[in-house]
Amino acid sequence: MRTFVAGQEAHGDQEFAELALGIDVDLFRGPLAPETPEERAAREDAARDILADLREAAEAGDEIAAWDALYADALTRTIPFLHTVRGRRPGEGEAA
Repeated sequence: MRTFVAGQEAHGDQEFAELALGIDVDLFRGPLAPETPEERAAREDAARDILADLREAAEAGDEIAAWDALYADALTRTIPFLHTVRGRRPGEGEAA
């Protein structure tokens, strides 16, 4: 079965959400794969700019942009589970 959003075919759940919501989850949350400090800084700068644009559109009365801004803002406060698992080593942390 094929899934289309706005005339574009979605290949997987994440792509479906991105097409339906207009939000690139990796841009705001961060990718699951490691990124360099430069890549992270560039991604975060782009995310801040897009979030500012969404908030501006929301203040102008665009309800969808308001919901997208809330979703994108929430994504910036999440940490991908795999990052927390990969970043830990046995014997590290407060309990060690």
